[in-house]
Amino acid sequence: MNKLNFEQVNETLYYEKLENGLEVYVLPKNGFSKSYVTFTTKYGSIDNHFIPPGKEEVRVPDGIAHFLEHKMFEKEDGDVFQKFSEAGASANAFTSFTRTAYLFSATDHVEQHTKTLLDFVQIPYFTEATVNKEKGIIAQEITMYDDMPDWRLYFGTIENMYHAHPVKIDIAGTIESIQEITADHLYLCHETFYHPSNMVLFAVGAVDPESFIQLVKDNQAEKQFKNKPEVVHILPEESDDVAVAYREMKMDVVQPKVLFGIKAPSQSLQGNAMLRYELALQTVLDSLFGRSSEFFEKAYEDGLIDESYSADFSMESSYGFSMIGSDTDKPQELIERIKQQLTVPFSEYTSISEQLERTKKRKIGTFMRSLNSIEFIANQFTRYKFNEMELFQVLPVVESLTVSDLQQAYHHLQNQAAHTQYVILPSHDKK
Repeated sequence: MNKLNFEQVNETLYYEKLENGLEVYVLPKNGFSKSYVTFTTKYGSIDNHFIPPGKEEVRVPDGIAHFLEHKMFEKEDGDVFQKFSEAGASANAFTSFTRTAYLFSATDHVEQHTKTLLDFVQIPYFTEATVNKEKGIIAQEITMYDDMPDWRLYFGTIENMYHAHPVKIDIAGTIESIQEITADHLYLCHETFYHPSNMVLFAVGAVDPESFIQLVKDNQAEKQFKNKPEVVHILPEESDDVAVAYREMKMDVVQPKVLFGIKAPSQSLQGNAMLRYELALQTVLDSLFGRSSEFFEKAYEDGLIDESYSADFSMESSYGFSMIGSDTDKPQELIERIKQQLTVPFSEYTSISEQLERTKKRKIGTFMRSLNSIEFIANQFTRYKFNEMELFQVLPVVESLTVSDLQQAYHHLQNQAAHTQYVILPSHDKK
């Protein structure tokens, strides 16, 4: 068992890579009675085109990663959710663009729950009958999200940005695409992406590292896994300009909704380079459009934004984007105000060194508060790990950011070819 000490945040991380390739991490937290355990595979909705080990290139139906997540809980002997609940644990799962996570939280019997987690995720059970039954359930879920204006706004903005990258496809797929899914598809994707060498098990809270890791070792020793060569992921080429500069639609909303999207340049960043770029861009975005910025204050006073306002940046190894938006009675004025903010020369919007230090301190404070949440740590840890980054390196990297780092990030935000807007308008005019 190995350990890493992060003195700046007063944390010690224990870890071990097992013979089958599974990476196990434990972060004990003194004073916590609850434990939170996640079992995550580096497999998400964008992984719809790949070459499985020892097989030919395959393209699977959109939405299959999310569909597989749903089906993993249903076993021949019953529903796994019920098994967790009866034993006093709260279980859940989620699928993102790049990963699928299964998790539980509990105050006791953590070892028992961990065995349940490992076994149900690693031992699949699918039949054509249960797969066909699930199609109706997920179709209802897709329909429900299609009726949610904020969801349509978010995915509509991503669709505007990307020409061909599968991030533009809804994580759940479409009603049409999920009809194509078969039990064989699910077994193929499980065999390809749910191998231990493609997964991370992470525990945080009231967990003893030595006994936890030994438990996982014993569990994995009872199972046989094929030696797994690397999966070849196939992604289309993507230019830096957006696919659509502006789009609007009408829905049953009281107020118009606006999202201003900024597509990040195509670059295959990983590790420290990715962490540095991500933090630099988040810092600039916060300085320009955060709730402590002059932009926010003035836009709020002028009635262009309300409490729904947000300004966020999302990034993975093959894509990235910023989104700024709000519910507003003046959608075009808000769009123009954002555009104006992005035309200000870097040297004018900040007193540079002063602004940099202020923003750094704010980001450090926010991050330190987040470390009081074991849910935040567990959900973020594997996302950083899968991108060869380290969650607890955020502080030193933030502190080392330079004016040059921020200037490069700001330059990318200013690229007008990377800008797009999506607007949802009320279906009926106000009377």
